[in-house]
Amino acid sequence: MKKSFWKRRFDNPPYIRPHHAYLFILPGLIIYAMFVLWPIINTARYSLYDWTGFSDPTFIGFDNYRELWHDEDFWLALQHNAFFVLFFSILPIMLGLFLTSLMTRGRLRGMAIFRSGLFIPQVMSSVVVGIIWRWLFAYDGPINEFLIMVGLESWVRPWLGDFTYARYAVGTVGLWVQYGLCMVLFIAGAQAINEDLYDAARVAGANAWQEFRHVTLPGLNQQILVAFVLTFIAALRVFDLVFVLTRSGGPGKETIVTSILIYQQAFQRNRAGYGSAMALVLSVIIITVSAVVMRLQARQEEGPAI
Repeated sequence: MKKSFWKRRFDNPPYIRPHHAYLFILPGLIIYAMFVLWPIINTARYSLYDWTGFSDPTFIGFDNYRELWHDEDFWLALQHNAFFVLFFSILPIMLGLFLTSLMTRGRLRGMAIFRSGLFIPQVMSSVVVGIIWRWLFAYDGPINEFLIMVGLESWVRPWLGDFTYARYAVGTVGLWVQYGLCMVLFIAGAQAINEDLYDAARVAGANAWQEFRHVTLPGLNQQILVAFVLTFIAALRVFDLVFVLTRSGGPGKETIVTSILIYQQAFQRNRAGYGSAMALVLSVIIITVSAVVMRLQARQEEGPAI
């Protein structure tokens, strides 16, 4: 039976070219270029200009970067970002590992619901999280009321308005948000570890800590690196939590971070060019650290050289 023209056309391999596959990803590439690449290019371009965001930009070369090098507020904001890495990245990873070790040691009824409950902070809006914790940390809020109830009146303070404890309060919220992501990554990785390794460890007389140290932890190397990159980026680009909790980095400048400083320079002080320079430097820091961690991950996957 003779095939139709269109049947022969699409069934014949010579009509299928490898470059045709690019047509399927072309719409995605166009959207990516419009909403990701083009803004990045413009940010880099405007960082070389004195621009208010409304007037005609004036080319000033690297003057914005020279000013940035001597800007005490910028370095202070970076220090606060580094401080938040502890609460947004390191502590969530440690807490996620601890919860993973508890949840993977046995099958308990309702464990899936419990895990889902622990993951809820990660999927909640940051603005909602900030409003909830601002109420909890209020001077007449539940936390201070609990301290009074248990006889710790000397500990009562306006946590988000205290120059000593404001950063720790914001960091605690970051820990609460980020640990769920780490836990889910680690549980997924732990479930892929061969059960024979645990059986061999038990036969050798290993206790729970030794099982975790010598079996679970090495098996989660890849997940730990991924969790570190994601949470590290979250610590450096944090904006909404700090903005909602402390009203733009208060009290004073105790919780100001780089993203808040970029917002203030670009939109409050009408220095869009200087804000672009800050944003570009922050992006370079994030990309550099992420690239280093991803390189370490690639080396681990390759294994030792023979």
